[in-house]
Amino acid sequence: MMLVVNGLAKRYGESTVFRNVSLAVAAGEFVAIVGESGVGKSTLLNCMAGLDTWQEGTIRVGGTDLGTLDDERRALLRRAQLGFVFQAFHVLPHLDVAQNVGLPLLLLQRPDAARVEAMLDAVGLAGLGARLPQELSGGQLQRVAIARALVHQPQLLLADEPTGNLDPTTAARVMQVLRDQARATGAALVLVTHSEAAAGLADRVLHLRSDGIG
Repeated sequence: MMLVVNGLAKRYGESTVFRNVSLAVAAGEFVAIVGESGVGKSTLLNCMAGLDTWQEGTIRVGGTDLGTLDDERRALLRRAQLGFVFQAFHVLPHLDVAQNVGLPLLLLQRPDAARVEAMLDAVGLAGLGARLPQELSGGQLQRVAIARALVHQPQLLLADEPTGNLDPTTAARVMQVLRDQARATGAALVLVTHSEAAAGLADRVLHLRSDGIG
């Protein structure tokens, strides 16, 4: 399994966000996590990435127990093995499209212009590498974010409400690209969303509650 979460609990002081959360996601599998607002879907995703702490349970990514790693080693694992797609795109406005997409490869000290071009083509943005982010639509920016998340061929792809800022037609196109490209690279994909349409594309849909997931 690419991702294994076992008995996870997250609390802020005396307040429990969620507890008894266990799930496993295989390579190439697409799992959607849905739940009411405030139940901790984004917090759970941040825990899976080692960006947030938890009080009970374990998280393993590619066989590595995140709980045994210090901050620096977690950052290195994220850089090499994880990809992120967020609702707010998080593209860098002073970099062109190709530079934004190629950033993970640059951080790994293995720049590859051909790989960047191939990813832009795969997400339907061929020929737009020299454009600046402000010259693109919201749907195009989200596809830039997808290309950037996948360019270094991560083992685990995490997506947090990636269609929340898009109209339904654009959202459907973006989700199709996200699913297809994750499958093409063999990445395990975990999506948290309020969108029934987005969740409907997943291989499995899990419902997060404060007392567990299922």
